[in-house]
Amino acid sequence: MPIAVYVLGLSVFALGTSEFMLSGLLQPLARDLGVSIPKAGLLVSAFAVGMVVGAPVLAAATLRLPRRTTLIALLTIFGLGQVAGAVAPSYNVLFVSRVISALACAGFWAVGAAVAVSLVPITARARAMAVMVGGLSVANIAGVPAGAFLGQHAGWRSAFWAVAGLSVLGLVGVIALVPSTKPATGADRPSLRRELLIYRDRQVWLALITTALNGAAVFALFSYLAPLLTETAGMKESWVPYVLGLFGVGALVGTAIGGRIADAHLFGTIYAGITASTIVLTVLALTAHQPIAVVTLALLLGVTAFTTAPALNARMFNVAGAAPNLAGATTTSAFNIGNTLGPWLGGLVIGAGWGYPAVAWTAAALAALAVGMTAIASRIHQQTPAPAPTTLVVAGSSPHDSVPTQAQAEARESCATT
Repeated sequence: MPIAVYVLGLSVFALGTSEFMLSGLLQPLARDLGVSIPKAGLLVSAFAVGMVVGAPVLAAATLRLPRRTTLIALLTIFGLGQVAGAVAPSYNVLFVSRVISALACAGFWAVGAAVAVSLVPITARARAMAVMVGGLSVANIAGVPAGAFLGQHAGWRSAFWAVAGLSVLGLVGVIALVPSTKPATGADRPSLRRELLIYRDRQVWLALITTALNGAAVFALFSYLAPLLTETAGMKESWVPYVLGLFGVGALVGTAIGGRIADAHLFGTIYAGITASTIVLTVLALTAHQPIAVVTLALLLGVTAFTTAPALNARMFNVAGAAPNLAGATTTSAFNIGNTLGPWLGGLVIGAGWGYPAVAWTAAALAALAVGMTAIASRIHQQTPAPAPTTLVVAGSSPHDSVPTQAQAEARESCATT
């Protein structure tokens, strides 16, 4: 695996810490700013909305720019957004800073994913994406619990300052180790019109919906895990960072498993991971008042949810292989549509007075829908003959770093799944 892929994973660690750390900061943040828990939870959705909008917009806007330069600019903007959040005098200012940070984060994810898959052969796509997703897993293991710890002992603003520092480290790594590329010219020059053609493919839409539903299921529960632990399971607030850390450990294990098996068993990995998440969320809803059960199931949810992540990423690049820039952007948007929908639905359930166990039931229903979408996609895939393979050189890559088109990706995927 090229060192640049690991550098991108390190940068994603900073991005992921910022995106998810509010799950452990909701209570002190809500108290300090004088807002309710559901309203504080909307800050999670604000970040996700920025990711949804920012990924395709920035992928299109930077399509013909040097990728390394784009990554440096976006990571700089992200770091400044963290500083703005740290000094925000009100909830509204913090909300805006979250959206700005998310826009930069989305662009980095979209461009970074395209860079990662362009540096490896098709048979290593899921492993390359597992390294990037692994940055999120490590963020959940170390970054999110550390943010919660800082929030409890040094104020929630200290967590934002810490992420700003992490973004500086990521920026140094990108400048030093990500290879510099020049915009492609001639026939290889990226074309937004050509890349937009991927949205004619129903498999792209099925992949998008499945990814969004899976993300919604996970983050409907994860966004409100801290108050569920303290108010439903009766645990002390000091336990929250450790349980969030356990979720992150599970996420790292799941990412490693998914990265190992997804290249050879794409649909099987998606089926198994999302079905297992549905079961875990259902059992959690039934045992939400039992601390040991909730802690154990939080760990298992991390495993099941992140086992599917490399496979879902690789699936999108397979069905949209002729448009690697928008493929990465579409996956980022899909995940964050889920990250927006999940906390919003969870907040509605809490606001209706149904309690935190009802959030787990809602998450289980979303996961079950994702299983259904996977079944439809698998059936269509099996009924579609694979065209003759061709290749497409990714803009800014070397001539031997060719990225397969959708036809080639689907042909290889068909062989792997059968």
